[in-house]
Amino acid sequence: MVAAEVIPGPRIGEAWGLTLHPLQHSGPKCVQRTGMLEPRSQQLDGHVASGCLPGEQILAWAPGVRKGLEPELPGTLICTNLRVTFQPCGWQRSQETPLSSEYDFALVNIGRLEAVSGLSRVQLLRPGSPLKFIPEEILIHGRDFRLLRVAFEAGGLEPQAFQVTMAIVQARAQNSQVQQYAGIPLSKAGQNTGSRKPPVPLLETSEDWEAERKKQGARGWRVSTINERFDIATSLPRYFWVPKRTLDSEVRRAFGHFHQGRGPRLSWHHPGGSDLLRCGGFYTASDPNKEDIRAVESMLQAGHSDVVLVDTVDELPSLADVQLAHLRLRALCLPDSPAAEEKWLSALEGTRWLDYVRSCLRKASDISVLVTSRVRSVVLQERGDRDFNGLLSSLVQLLSVPEARTLLGFQSLVQREWVAAGHPFLTRLGVTGASEEAPVFLLFLDCVWQLLQQFPAEFEFSEFFLLALHDSARVPDTLTFLRDTPWERGKQGGQFNSYTQIYNPGYCQPPAGNSVNSQLSVWDWDLRYNSEQILQFHNPGYDPEHCPDSWLPRQQPSFMVPGPPSSVWLFSRGALTPLNQLCPWRDNPSLLAVSSRWLPRAAISSESLADQEWGLPSHWGACPLPPGLLLPGYLGPQIRLWRRCYLRGRPEVQASQLPQSLASRMSYPIFRSF
Repeated sequence: MVAAEVIPGPRIGEAWGLTLHPLQHSGPKCVQRTGMLEPRSQQLDGHVASGCLPGEQILAWAPGVRKGLEPELPGTLICTNLRVTFQPCGWQRSQETPLSSEYDFALVNIGRLEAVSGLSRVQLLRPGSPLKFIPEEILIHGRDFRLLRVAFEAGGLEPQAFQVTMAIVQARAQNSQVQQYAGIPLSKAGQNTGSRKPPVPLLETSEDWEAERKKQGARGWRVSTINERFDIATSLPRYFWVPKRTLDSEVRRAFGHFHQGRGPRLSWHHPGGSDLLRCGGFYTASDPNKEDIRAVESMLQAGHSDVVLVDTVDELPSLADVQLAHLRLRALCLPDSPAAEEKWLSALEGTRWLDYVRSCLRKASDISVLVTSRVRSVVLQERGDRDFNGLLSSLVQLLSVPEARTLLGFQSLVQREWVAAGHPFLTRLGVTGASEEAPVFLLFLDCVWQLLQQFPAEFEFSEFFLLALHDSARVPDTLTFLRDTPWERGKQGGQFNSYTQIYNPGYCQPPAGNSVNSQLSVWDWDLRYNSEQILQFHNPGYDPEHCPDSWLPRQQPSFMVPGPPSSVWLFSRGALTPLNQLCPWRDNPSLLAVSSRWLPRAAISSESLADQEWGLPSHWGACPLPPGLLLPGYLGPQIRLWRRCYLRGRPEVQASQLPQSLASRMSYPIFRSF
């Protein structure tokens, strides 16, 4: 670790005649008032400064007591140019895990800051706002639903309480996103030279994509390098899968007729033979020739005679709906929520968050049956192809194959369907301040938590792993969630040394023999969690007997029934509608008047859904559900509130909900914030 520099925020010390001196290698200096040293108890301990990250500066600190937990913890509240952290007395930060999963709040993660004096005096502090009184307590509400409540010690420490509070206010106002997200080396592991193998394949090389293709058994597909220099689409990965018989010249022409150049490509190959594709919306203003239309249709069919186009956003909330529901949910879960206790559940329903979780699970369940019931090409089509396509594709794979429910398989799934596929994390999580904020990825994690509750023996990872992933989206330490496109992530990785050298204009390969630093990913969990906490990522109730490594043979099984020749369908609003054609550019009308119902909505549970008559065309024959397919319930009380995540700001509620066996383990660090 490096020595930290302590600097005052503008006019913070001047208001109280305080001067903060830079820390020297010999140890930190103390706060001075009009040239006099403060008492030794008010000095910043040397081990606190030694826990700073490279380039981190301590702006202010104050002794305090963390409240709201049992027992209350005395310690020090510290504000730096990167984060706000509380360090308990006698606790020393590990140099190998310099970020604490429970004590650190990145500045961008602070959603609400309150100063409290007495029983009734509360001031909401926005970036740049003045502080009207000396606070006795400060409440920091994280955007990840965590709460840090610190009471300041009495006895002449009012200047320090005022100083650290104003430091947080001004640090939030002056926080530079460019500096914050430039890629911060966090630990000795991040500063080591030489190559470092990532714990999860990052899909930055064609070799990674080829290995994944072989793992899925997608023999009819190949890795295309046509976007290697990001000249097809900057939001697409450098490599992706296309039909083996499709030439790159045809791929280039076909992709030009889709929104943002995001043409059809393989998302996942089902072991039984079906293919799940994803693409952007048709660019209807284009004027393709016959060869282009033929190329588009060939890529959508992917060698199958039966093709189903899925209208992804149909029956799902808009991005604005997701954002509004999340804001309402966060406001409702605050300790001082205005909702009366007897009306709290009604207010929860009024947020619509659980309704949106229910809609996503219901649609993913329908699509999983489409994919697993017979050999076909199922195409997820969303205009931007960067939000709900990733959510549904990920859920379908979790429902369909046990491999995706393992710890490694799930991390690889997120890396492929979200990170590599170009989900705009920065914009959707509100870091850029753009109006398109909508936490679609957090909605997906809630859906996964629902599956974990309904099928606890089917998942190798635990709820605590999902919490860690949920919170990591708000931590500015790696590039995994801190860029909107693979091009931006690759460019940053080239400048700051990634696992692999990624092409970007102006980047030069370092001379031979020069070692490079490794740019870490979010999957390097040892940055923020110790070995004891990482062990809790594993689900103790996981039963591998339910999830064999290969539950389905690579050859087409007997229950996978081929569809009729050249059948094209649109799946929308729970119904399959026959189509005359795949592409919208022909003169003939695309929709037939006859509608065929699919998966009637009369189901009252996942069990009755599996036993229903599906109303399929008679010439398709019988098609029983395959083994290993999970069909979740999504009605009424089957969808529940993720209490351990959303109610972390109400520790008294959490404690009352924990089983006795877990409540007795509250001394473990990973449980203290729940």
